[in-house]
Order: sequence, then structure tokens, then C-alpha cells
Amino acid sequence: MKTVTSVAAALVLSCLTVAQPAAAAPEASVTPLLTEALPEYPGKEATMIMVEYPPGAVDPVHRHDAHAFVYVLEGSIVMGVRGGKEVTLKAGETFHERPNDIHTVGRNASNTQPAKFVVFLLKKKGAPILTPVK
Repeated sequence: MKTVTSVAAALVLSCLTVAQPAAAAPEASVTPLLTEALPEYPGKEATMIMVEYPPGAVDPVHRHDAHAFVYVLEGSIVMGVRGGKEVTLKAGETFHERPNDIHTVGRNASNTQPAKFVVFLLKKKGAPILTPVK
């Protein structure tokens, strides 16, 4: 009986351990830097943001509905769009997303070091910077 009780207790304990929710990945911090109307291109604007990924940060799948130009300032990041290859970028490297791209991969390449990059967007005036995709 002692063995059955011990096995039952171990089974309950293991189920409780498995049932605990996983810790969510840290979220990116986004700092708006500039938004400027482009009179030469009616209805368009340029926006610049700085994104900081803490170690282990992961973006949700999204789109920008804009041309998005990424320049890595510090650390390394992994970027990818639907139908393209994932790329790992380090400081000084760039990435481009087109208006119809679905950004399927955006994350810090490191679980121990932060990463920082600037994004320059050419988009419709007043459009959101990011739109989640399910």
C-alpha cells in the first residue's frame, strides 16, 4: 500500500509540475524617435523607432504594411518573413521588409545579452507601426 501511495503522490506531483504555465518570453521595448510627413509623396510618412530586445525576447507574428528598414545597433537578432530564410544579424547589419511581408520571426538571438536596433518605416500617413497576424 505504501508503494501505491508513493506512486500516486509522485504522479500527482508530476502532473502539477507539468500543468504550471511556462514563463512568457520577455517583450521588446519600442521607443518612437520620429514621424515626419512626406509632402513629395501625398498620404505617406516616414517613422523611425528604436527597438530593444531583452535577452530571450520574441515578437509575435505581425506585418508592418510598410517598407521597414532595420539597422542593428547592438547585439544580434534573428529576422524572417513568410517564404524567406531566417537571418541572424549583428551590429552594423541591415534587413528589409516589404509592405506585403508577414514578419514570422523576430527575436533576440541571445538568451543572455540584450539587442538594440532602429527601424525606419515608409508607410501610409497615420497607419499603425505594427499589425498582429493570426
